[in-house]
Amino acid sequence: MCGILGLLLHDPSIDAASEICEGLSLLQHRGQDACGIVTCGPKGRFYQCKANGMVRDVFDATAISRLIGGMGVGHVRYPTAGSSNHAEAQPFYVNSPYGIVMAHNGNLINTSSLLHYMDAVAHRHINTTSDSELLLNIFADNLQKTGKFRINEEDIFTAVGGLMQQVKGAYACVAMLAGFGIIAFRDPNGIRPLGMGWRKALGGGAGKDWLFASESVVADASGFVEWEDVKPGEAIIITRNGVSRRQVSQPATFAPDIFEYVYFARPDSVLDGVSVYRSRMAMGDALADEVKRVLDEHKLTVDVVIPVPDTSRVAALNLAQKLQLPYREGFIKNRYVGRTFIMPGQQMRRKNVRRKLNAMALEFSGKNVLIVDDSIVRGTTSKEIIQMAKDVGAKKVIVASCAPPIRNVNVYGIDMPSREELVAYNRNEEQIAQAIGADLVIFQTLPDLVASVRQFNPALETFDCSVFTGEYVTGGVDEEYLRSLEQLRADNVKGRMEIGGLGTLEGKGGGAVKHDYQTVETKEMSMGCSGPMNGADSTVGLHNTYSLQ
Repeated sequence: MCGILGLLLHDPSIDAASEICEGLSLLQHRGQDACGIVTCGPKGRFYQCKANGMVRDVFDATAISRLIGGMGVGHVRYPTAGSSNHAEAQPFYVNSPYGIVMAHNGNLINTSSLLHYMDAVAHRHINTTSDSELLLNIFADNLQKTGKFRINEEDIFTAVGGLMQQVKGAYACVAMLAGFGIIAFRDPNGIRPLGMGWRKALGGGAGKDWLFASESVVADASGFVEWEDVKPGEAIIITRNGVSRRQVSQPATFAPDIFEYVYFARPDSVLDGVSVYRSRMAMGDALADEVKRVLDEHKLTVDVVIPVPDTSRVAALNLAQKLQLPYREGFIKNRYVGRTFIMPGQQMRRKNVRRKLNAMALEFSGKNVLIVDDSIVRGTTSKEIIQMAKDVGAKKVIVASCAPPIRNVNVYGIDMPSREELVAYNRNEEQIAQAIGADLVIFQTLPDLVASVRQFNPALETFDCSVFTGEYVTGGVDEEYLRSLEQLRADNVKGRMEIGGLGTLEGKGGGAVKHDYQTVETKEMSMGCSGPMNGADSTVGLHNTYSLQ
């Protein structure tokens, strides 16, 4: 899961980097592994800074001052496949044709055939395990076919349309063409979110500044108005001369990922015309009915409703109000620890739960407690939280999840590494409760979850609910693919790199010899000098200003 952002200022003399940085900080919840910004300055020159780490750590005043230019692209990343090597931090860059930078949120599912095409037909080298680099090179190859000295909007629409015919999976992308403008497009199913807005130009004048971002909260904070979603299969090109947009893909089922509303997106964002906050309120109302039914069935009563901070607060409050139960903040959160779900290792996730939360005994002692969480994925957090509640004297601990049981792998950009690691896989509700140490576990039904979101935009007839149903809207996902993906994403290999291992499922081109016996841990490389082996961006040959003194 990632966050992407593109900004074009009407006045090219005003640098865009500081605003892009602020926008990325508002998208930090979408990825905490790495971040990057590339801007375009005078004469089409790109300026880059990207590295592993949080936005606040990578971009200080000095780093931002080196990012010159009135348009740019930014990215925050959590890796769903491959390694966490800094070379996979985005945006990615290719120098030919014309100079292109791209940031991508999502995951491709036909990388094997695409990599073969890159190697055998396009003769383009893919240097990282990231399918985002692959996507950029598909786009670049399509532009290359024009053979023109200078291209226009028509050529770009043709290139993006060709890409959408070649690529399967989820992708929301923001690209920048040197000296030309910003390009945004979204996969034909609209699985990952992307929207746009405008404002009056900074510095005055009759022009407009334009913004693309994964979530509307970025527009709200920066004064952009008339937020609208990029349509599925649509490409939009923005230059300082105007805006061009076109539907470039064949019609497909519009199916945004419902997990965005359950967990990932900020509550103050609006995605595809639906307020995330309102949808979570509705989830709480619907869950209240299911909780009442199950509690009556088990002849149990609850003394207090306590949310797991932060995502489940909205739903928990509505649930408590509907059931006329006390709502209490029983867990106090340390806000300086990252989101456990998107931490890269199972051991790290488990270790950080107790660093992140502390249970207040007076809200638990001697009570039957209903703990509300947005979802139960691996069960790591839930198990630790339940034990914390019991340690401070809870009599019974009942867990209610705003989402149905998650029993399937997500192939569209959310890190759920293997079915065996999902606590609901091959377990019923009673077995799940036993696995996480709860006295009872209650799940939202899928029809209620879908209705909670859809009621705010009836035009959304379908959602990607593959993590609950195992039905993948793009097709092309079989058992062999799932096994390969699970191996690639497994926690015990993430962060490790095989020397010479350039198999297609690792996101590499062909041609290397794989040595199974020789593995090394990936390490942070100093990124301060200009030579490729001395710390420049070894992925693309574009100078990286990160950590320069």
